[in-house]
Amino acid sequence: MPPFTPTARELSLLTALFIGLLYFSATFPRHSGSVTDLIRTSPHVVEDQLDVLPLTLETQYTLQALNPPLSWGPGQVPETKIVAHVPGWTILDRLYILNGTTYIVSNSPENVPDRRFMISTAVFIENGPEAEARRIPTDKEMRIISTDEARRLFGSEAERLDGVTWLANDPKQFVTHYYHWSAELFFGFWRTYSSLDPSIPPSGETSLPAPRRFVFPHIDAANWRDYAAMNQWVLRSAFPSISTEFMNDWKERAALGRVFVLDRVVLADRAAAMNGEMFLRTQRTAANAFSLPGSVNWWTTIRNNVVGFSTLDENVGAMSVGGVPTRPVITYISRQGWNRRMLIQADHERLVQELYRLRDIHGYEVNVVEMDKLTRIEQFRLAARTTIMMGVHGNGLTALLWMRPTPRSTVMEFFYPGGFAHDYEYTTRALGMVHYGFWGDRYFTRPDVPPVAYPEGFQGNSIPIDGALVAELCHERLTLSEEADD
Repeated sequence: MPPFTPTARELSLLTALFIGLLYFSATFPRHSGSVTDLIRTSPHVVEDQLDVLPLTLETQYTLQALNPPLSWGPGQVPETKIVAHVPGWTILDRLYILNGTTYIVSNSPENVPDRRFMISTAVFIENGPEAEARRIPTDKEMRIISTDEARRLFGSEAERLDGVTWLANDPKQFVTHYYHWSAELFFGFWRTYSSLDPSIPPSGETSLPAPRRFVFPHIDAANWRDYAAMNQWVLRSAFPSISTEFMNDWKERAALGRVFVLDRVVLADRAAAMNGEMFLRTQRTAANAFSLPGSVNWWTTIRNNVVGFSTLDENVGAMSVGGVPTRPVITYISRQGWNRRMLIQADHERLVQELYRLRDIHGYEVNVVEMDKLTRIEQFRLAARTTIMMGVHGNGLTALLWMRPTPRSTVMEFFYPGGFAHDYEYTTRALGMVHYGFWGDRYFTRPDVPPVAYPEGFQGNSIPIDGALVAELCHERLTLSEEADD
């Protein structure tokens, strides 16, 4: 073959290209630093910190890695680990999901809790043996399988949902109610999860990573908020980065026909919790979670986030979150405008008179409010400063969640004589505060509480209260030793 000889045209084109490269390399702006030096400094980074770590996107933010699938190749499928469990509340590592069914992989099924205590069919909760039978889980909800069977079903890998997931296997029946959302579901989730850090200090700081996602397999995206828009406020202020997934998201993953694995999941199921001994005593699903280890400051983490979010632009914000008001605050949450579960009007007026008398004589701050007349921010700020909260049994008392527990912190709940429910009594005690129930001219507290009862008149508008007795107890609680709050 003769040697290749470029034509005159080809030589001219190469010469022009070479001259162009020389021109652009000479005129392009030069930078003597590294690639990281080209990243613009964030206005939120303190300059002194730049000498410690090179400024990169990674040093300023926590990024979610693009995780590869969990792969086991020809080896054994990684088993599921039961990290913690009480009826209705279970923490699991490596919970598998395929076609909408959850799978626990274990070669020791005798060490796995009965699935009736972990999950249910998520139907609405009704009374009676037939209704109870409909809640019993089947293989559609959960299967417990060996590693060999898992290999046959899953193959050699599973798509990872990394981080911590909260999975609420409940229908919308109770979720759309502020109390049941915040003081039962959210309450139980955090009490269960915080058992992994039983040394949370009074500051509320914890080593636990925030949950990455909140999953509701049986609720659509339009049916988890309450009428007062408190549910979403609590969720978004407690965990600003959390994402939410609902029924359609669950169905979409199932339709993919791929196996997924949750790195760590806190699984909650109201119906399963109803099988627990503590629920049978208190009728509170979250009560079971208190059998797990935990810090006395377990709720402080959530309270500080929610209250802090509500007081960001207030000079009193730090005091609301961590301090003790020097002036005691009494808050009476009135239901007189609700036309359901109201005090006798004359008794309401006498109670307000007696509370204002305390204010005038002892200098206490007294607030008489209807919660639906306040903005959400006003509700959280007031609750955070309150020393004694009182009112007729009702949703407004959910605000007790945001009080700061001290030896003086007290909740006074007014019932129709003979009536009683554990809702706010148990929640108050679970936060380390004192609860008093009132029947007109008498009151009671733990351990001498009556059995649960809903007599005729419980939901009515003729609930009696002795205002002078309430005021007397308030003064008694607020004159505890000054060192009690230190």
